[in-house]
Amino acid sequence: MTAREVSSQKVDVSGTPGPVPGVRSGPPVVFSKILLFDIDGTLLLSGKAGYRALTRTFKELFGVARGFDDIPVAGMTDETILTAALERAGVAADLGTRARFHSRYCELFADEIHFPGPRKGLMPGVAALLETLSRYDDIRCGLVTGNFTRPAQIKLEHFELWRFFHFGAYGDDAPVRDELVPIAVERARRAGVKVERADDVVVIGDTPLDVQCAAAAGARSVAVATGSYDEAALRATGAHAVLADLSDADTVVDLLLEPGR
Repeated sequence: MTAREVSSQKVDVSGTPGPVPGVRSGPPVVFSKILLFDIDGTLLLSGKAGYRALTRTFKELFGVARGFDDIPVAGMTDETILTAALERAGVAADLGTRARFHSRYCELFADEIHFPGPRKGLMPGVAALLETLSRYDDIRCGLVTGNFTRPAQIKLEHFELWRFFHFGAYGDDAPVRDELVPIAVERARRAGVKVERADDVVVIGDTPLDVQCAAAAGARSVAVATGSYDEAALRATGAHAVLADLSDADTVVDLLLEPGR
């Protein structure tokens, strides 16, 4: 499903989806929460594997070195980041060229993820938190990330986290992050998961754009200062809650599962 298939930016929690191949059929079960996690700076850092793979791909296809230097990336979708680099380099890329870029980037990312890099690893408390959340029968965890789908999966498989996530929306679903939460919620619904209210969806991220995309969908937001923004900057966004990190699993779980406000 793409952004064009979502008729409204606000999360629609009503209705019953039709059957989807490979997904359970029948009416969806009402869950207490859908938790949608960002990846980079929230769950983990890949040690600049994405930057290296993007840079290599840009050089291979367009002959431009260091094509992504100084391009803003925090909270942006991969599609938006690519567009900014193309425009700055004066490169015209049609859909076929973008598809070749995407394919080659995914290949190179699968290579780069194995190399060391700055701050590479899980953010504090992430593994324990996801393990704890997986034991709750009435919640489901998903993803809302600017990463293209395949690199997102590669990252999470590399750090042994992919198994915790049941659905998601990615940077190749829509170029604008605000469109991703409704896509993720619709995919949850098609997987048999729904919630009663829009604010029973919680977005967990590390940038103002994570907070913004939650607000655009009527969801709650929990901002975590493990990425490029400190707690003061994140509080200024109007996030429902701001945390230094996710290391206190009991406190974080209580916060994520509290009734919507």
